Amino acid sequence: MTQRSSRHLVDPQLLPFLELLPPTELSDATLAETRARDWPIPPDPELDAKVSVQRFKAPGPVGAPEVGVVCYRPKASIGALPCIFHIHGGGYVAGKVEGQAPVHKAMVLELGCAIVTVDYRLAPETPAPGSVEDCYAALAWLHAHPDLPGVDLERIGLMGESAGGGLAAALALLVRDRGEYRFGFQHLIYPMLDDRTSAGAEEGVHPYAGEYVWTHQNNRYGWTSLLGHELGRDGVSPYAAPARAEDLAGLPPTFISTGSLDLFIEEDLEYARRLLRDGVPVELHVYPGGFHAFDFFPGVEVSSRAVRDSRAALKRALHPA
Repeated sequence: MTQRSSRHLVDPQLLPFLELLPPTELSDATLAETRARDWPIPPDPELDAKVSVQRFKAPGPVGAPEVGVVCYRPKASIGALPCIFHIHGGGYVAGKVEGQAPVHKAMVLELGCAIVTVDYRLAPETPAPGSVEDCYAALAWLHAHPDLPGVDLERIGLMGESAGGGLAAALALLVRDRGEYRFGFQHLIYPMLDDRTSAGAEEGVHPYAGEYVWTHQNNRYGWTSLLGHELGRDGVSPYAAPARAEDLAGLPPTFISTGSLDLFIEEDLEYARRLLRDGVPVELHVYPGGFHAFDFFPGVEVSSRAVRDSRAALKRALHPA
């Protein structure tokens, strides 16, 4: 499949940001540099003064290291709060647990909630199922110690972006199937769900999706690192690639948002369709002209709209009428 130029389809307000995005081709040679790069979200002293940050270590999966957990909550809050259990993105190979700290601090103030986010192990050093088992271990710790971050376990939902969205979807399946815990919702932002998207098949591949930020080449590297083998083969676990799950019934109410030019657009639409067919309530948003991670760019109307829609859905889920 030949990638077609999608520049004419990009939201005009997003076009200037394309010049600020150096092309990144993930490989073993560039991985360390990619991991060292920080997303440019400046700290906010006002937020720092209003939000408490706690760091804990949860027992890891059997035979594995402890799992880092970072918890945010408003300093002025009293008692147990509803909670977002958050999983960061990074293509399964990068990303940092505190990479979105300013965003999370703003969210807990706006939403009146706590956020608990997980420092899971990355691929290729730790292939599947290491990352999702780390997240499960952190969830088990939270249920054993809800008083430490001050969380109401009856009002806990799951959230992630990109690979974090894929891990969130995988964790939702694992939680459903093990039957020990329960999520009130899953909130998936352009989730990375299906290794087959970049497996090399020509038929059905979106010719305009994935030109910017997260490309087919990067997607192949991320998935190959996670799975430990080439993409598209039979027998891939749904706890690694949630799109492989045969049955989605019994999953919690789901929010999915994505950009029309995101590489994951079609796998996200298909997952939403299948959830609906299996009786799961779904709220789906597609933002025209948005490439991967478009909602992180300030001063852009479509980005602001995506953030507003996400926060409104989270508020409804965390504080039902």
